[in-house]
Amino acid sequence: MLQPKKTKFRKAQKGRMKGFSQRGHRLSNGMFGIKSLDSKFITSRQIEAARIAATRYMKREGQLWINIFPDKPITKKPLEVRMGKGKGAPEYFVAVVRAGRILFEVAGVSHVIAKEALRLAAQKLPVKTKFIISNDYSEQEKK
Repeated sequence: MLQPKKTKFRKAQKGRMKGFSQRGHRLSNGMFGIKSLDSKFITSRQIEAARIAATRYMKREGQLWINIFPDKPITKKPLEVRMGKGKGAPEYFVAVVRAGRILFEVAGVSHVIAKEALRLAAQKLPVKTKFIISNDYSEQEKK
């Protein structure tokens, strides 16, 4: 699963996710993609499950890009521990996704295959998504 090799700090603060994504809101690599419509934390397990679902449907044709990376550690205290005594140990990593962020991109497959592959990937994610197509895509480029 995805996680950073090294972090500057072991634990991170919660932060806020109001507003829209300022970066990564346009397709950069592929012809098709899925865009987040709401803000949430997406865990590395969810990203991996979505990646597997999409690549399995595409039968390893074309290319898939993951545009999010889980670099925020989420801490958790052990069960049945009393309040106080500091913050818990890091448990897993999440990617902070705001509305408008492109999550996955696909190229090298037809419109129909890309749409279904990204639909299957979106089912594994906790955010509402929208299928988007690049402006320079034309129906003649089908493979």
